[in-house]
Amino acid sequence: MFARVVLVFVLVLTAVPATAGASSDSPSFVAVYPNPVADDDAGEFVVISFPAHTSGNWTLTDGEDTVSLPTENLHGTVALTAHPDRVSNLTDHRILALPRALELANGGETLTLRKSGNRVARVSYQNAPESERWVRTERGWAWEPLGATDFLPVSVQNTTVTTFVLPDAPNATLDSIHAANHRILLAGYTFSSPRITDTLIAARQRGVTVRVLLDREPVGGITARERDELNRLVGAGIPVKLIGGDRARYSFHHAKYAVVDSRALVLTENWKPAGVGGNASRGWGVEVRNATLAAALADTFAADSGWRDTTPWSAVRDSREFVTAPRANGSYPSQFSPADMHAERVELLVTPDNAEPQLVAHIDNATDSLLVEQVTIGSRDHALLRTALRAAERGVEVRILLSGAWYVREENRELVRWLNQRADRDGLSLEARVAEPRGRFEKIHAKGVLIDGDTVVLGSLNWNDHALRENREVVVVLHGSDVGAYYSDVFDADWRGGSWRLSGGMVAAVALSALGAGAAGRKIRFEA
Repeated sequence: MFARVVLVFVLVLTAVPATAGASSDSPSFVAVYPNPVADDDAGEFVVISFPAHTSGNWTLTDGEDTVSLPTENLHGTVALTAHPDRVSNLTDHRILALPRALELANGGETLTLRKSGNRVARVSYQNAPESERWVRTERGWAWEPLGATDFLPVSVQNTTVTTFVLPDAPNATLDSIHAANHRILLAGYTFSSPRITDTLIAARQRGVTVRVLLDREPVGGITARERDELNRLVGAGIPVKLIGGDRARYSFHHAKYAVVDSRALVLTENWKPAGVGGNASRGWGVEVRNATLAAALADTFAADSGWRDTTPWSAVRDSREFVTAPRANGSYPSQFSPADMHAERVELLVTPDNAEPQLVAHIDNATDSLLVEQVTIGSRDHALLRTALRAAERGVEVRILLSGAWYVREENRELVRWLNQRADRDGLSLEARVAEPRGRFEKIHAKGVLIDGDTVVLGSLNWNDHALRENREVVVVLHGSDVGAYYSDVFDADWRGGSWRLSGGMVAAVALSALGAGAAGRKIRFEA
């Protein structure tokens, strides 16, 4: 009996480094990169952290093959590889050459670090995605794209902001960019606005540093209009880069912002006439006049534009095919003007680095009201929707307004029906609607949230798990009663504008009424 107890105790001790890492004086695995983009997986590497002074006979094995580690300079955190020339621009860690490769399997492997034949640490992985590292994080081991950032939230106090909405203020973004004296770092998903192009070129001609970063593979493809505008920018000497391709760190670069001198301009809208031009979409925007926040956003731009998954527009345009798309040319009234006001605090969040836990915490802290204005919601199990339902369950008044645009109309109606049925069934303080613009805009494209009347969330983040965890998105959280009142008025106007709603108790009555009126095949709409 005693022997069995001792055996179990020894196994537990030796298993700790393999799963939970090692103490500061014991080596531990940090990362594994088994599936490079390069042919024959050239460029595989393993990152191990060693104590300051290391000696002995060290080996690394995958159970089938074993390689000896170099005896010199084996200290600190090092990247071990048989291809130092291929790895030099893939990691910031010091690189040590192995005598030969272990040929790590993409389907899975268990690596063991031994000293004089004794196991010191172990790590296992399965199904390695291309160009991703198996990394030890605070939450355990996880796959992360090579080159992924790890930005922390940034928060600034007591700053001036300019709030605005689209299509009401089509000159707000233009005026902000036009005022640049030193730099414009413009990041987006798509870009096809001739007015913004003209403004960027004019800034470049007066000596302002201008840089543009866009997504390489937007859904539906790059339009011929975007091609023309990007050609104009490059022709004027403005560097334009596209992010994506084989080494892509993000599924989509979906962020929509600009750093203008020491100001940060954050939007829910794309850089095209339908968005920032005010020709179609209901969008939210804000200019934050704070040098610290602008510097943090500039750091995001530098990290995203400066790695190996970006390509100059001029290097890819000749090999691309371009799609045609209808031009948005609507004209809409200006009910809400831009407003300068004080914000008590502003937070900058980015995905996939830090936004999800921060937004969940903000919604979980709601005590009075939660207003959500979104294009659509990805699923009934979406992380932020689950958080909103928790708020309703504890008595917070929750209102969710979704777009009636043709491409999301039916799925939004189904979700609205489900949410209202659940509210009726469980007695929740929750109501959902599909918006009816009534000539004030064409469709909702905003991604906005208002919590307790004094906390506003806006940016590029759609409510789906892919956006939270796979895309590059940029979000600001604005704190203060003034900013809350501004966007609350916008939300209330959009909510009152008219909506399609079916509560649980109305479904059967509506069906019977339609049949009785001989209305089969007609669209039935209920106005607010």
